[in-house]
Amino acid sequence: LGKVRGTSPGGVSGGLSCCCAKCDANTRSFCLLKETNEQKLYNIANELLMTEKAYVSRLNLLDNVFCANLMEEAMKGTFPADVVRNIFSNISSIHVFHAQFLLPDLEKRMSEWSSCPRIGDILLKLTPFLKMYAEYVKNFDNAMELLKLWTEKSPLFKAIIQDIQSQEVCASLTLQHHMLEPVQRVPRYEMLLKDYLKKLPQDASDRHDAEKSLEIIAMAATHSNSAIRKTENLKKLLEIHEMLGGEGDIVNASNEFIKEGSILKLAARNTSAMERYLFLFNNVLLYCVPKFSLVGQKYTVRTRIGIDGLKVVETSNEDYPHTFQVSGKERSLELQASSEQDKEDWIKAFQETIAIFHQKNETFKTASKEAAELGKRAPRWIRDNEVTMCMKCREPFNALTRRRHHCRACGYVVCWKCSDYKAALEYDNNKVNKVCKDCYSILSGQLDSDERAKKKGILEIEAAQFSGNSIVCGFLQYSEKTKPWQKMWCVIPQTEALVLYLYGAPQDVKAQSTIPLLGYAVEDGPRSADVPHSFRLTQSKSVHSFYAESEELKQRWLRVIRVAVIGEVPEAPPCTEGGTEGVEDNGVNNF
Repeated sequence: LGKVRGTSPGGVSGGLSCCCAKCDANTRSFCLLKETNEQKLYNIANELLMTEKAYVSRLNLLDNVFCANLMEEAMKGTFPADVVRNIFSNISSIHVFHAQFLLPDLEKRMSEWSSCPRIGDILLKLTPFLKMYAEYVKNFDNAMELLKLWTEKSPLFKAIIQDIQSQEVCASLTLQHHMLEPVQRVPRYEMLLKDYLKKLPQDASDRHDAEKSLEIIAMAATHSNSAIRKTENLKKLLEIHEMLGGEGDIVNASNEFIKEGSILKLAARNTSAMERYLFLFNNVLLYCVPKFSLVGQKYTVRTRIGIDGLKVVETSNEDYPHTFQVSGKERSLELQASSEQDKEDWIKAFQETIAIFHQKNETFKTASKEAAELGKRAPRWIRDNEVTMCMKCREPFNALTRRRHHCRACGYVVCWKCSDYKAALEYDNNKVNKVCKDCYSILSGQLDSDERAKKKGILEIEAAQFSGNSIVCGFLQYSEKTKPWQKMWCVIPQTEALVLYLYGAPQDVKAQSTIPLLGYAVEDGPRSADVPHSFRLTQSKSVHSFYAESEELKQRWLRVIRVAVIGEVPEAPPCTEGGTEGVEDNGVNNF
């Protein structure tokens, strides 16, 4: 290839020429095609950089403007600081990674594109940090609920958000809109990487890294896409709720919108066709009649037909083509679609919805079968000293008003409120025993659906679940800023290697707090006021202090934490000669 006129950074240009002395017409065309492909690869990489800059700007808005202003007011006692923390989850860690690591790497690479035209290796470095997005996405629904609740509950909370939203930096968009950007970012990486691989030659040196990156990013994108779908589904439910004039319980987390559209209904007696409208959900079909409205489409629900027991069959009618019949427990309808394709789309939507409904019903039956075994075998009792909070309501125990009790059916340690139930247990010759609320519901058949439907928050993961699959775990003394020291069960799980979970005890069902380690500074130099074997994690105004029972134990923790704070996945520290130290002697476990 000859020289390229009017080059972009990295020597790529739209003004292409080929001055190879030996090129004939066919070869020259090939050269121009190759150069065009290089231009496309550069453009994709440049788009990645430009969108990354815009994304970091939005992360800064969420972290240093919205979150910081709300937290500043929360520290005055106006509303709980935990509310702000739970809304913004680990946005600070995500911001630090992109602003201090990924964006500088992309800027450097684009400045040296002519000598190193590749992005796969940089995106491969991103993949360990996708675990941070898993935590953010998992908490997204809870964050939206908290945001809605406290906007209604606290006038000052609402005023702070509205003041920031009115500023030019927000571009007339709401906080909820900006909070959706981290959820959307991972699918954006996936899309750009797919385009990049389409243009990348098979023998390119960057292909292996780019393909490996895409494989991991695509897996993470499914979680983000799921959260996006949930948000879009909620918006759609709200729209339908308005169209139906506030009809019933449409806006419900268990409702999933499937399909809508105009349809003709054939009258049973004279076979005349009447205009109707259908809304299909995962659990119900709404058969509606259009009604006159000056503002938007409005409908009246004529019949609700449950998916349980619903059947759909094709029908033939010489006078009316494209017909099919929907029959349920509540009513049967003969319907006419606008075309053969429309009919096929409706029948397919019905069949898939019915199949998924029955599949979920079978799963529920399996769970019910397992529940049927409850009370037939003596359970393993959780030891009192293995928990600091009720394993059902998650309230902390104390010696006076919330003492420990054991459920005789499941063996969990619970408080008196959660164990104030009695049921006959088969393994104890059907004698009446004290059981927890959940076991009573199962054994008595009085299931509390509202309790069952509650989602777990990001802290509500059992310590035992993480400890059995951790990089490092064990007891450490902990203090935040100037608060008193507390003995905590600390875990860095393999599934979230950049997050430190703090529990009150090894069997607690909920973490008291988490520390996303990325971007923290580690300090272990001795200070006059320090206790022996101590170290600190600092970031901005956050200071977390720890001390171990021995210098050896402290160094084992530091070997893991020092790797995690720079964004790399740490390995489990080696065991001591005496073997793995267990819970009993307050050591660090390696699994």
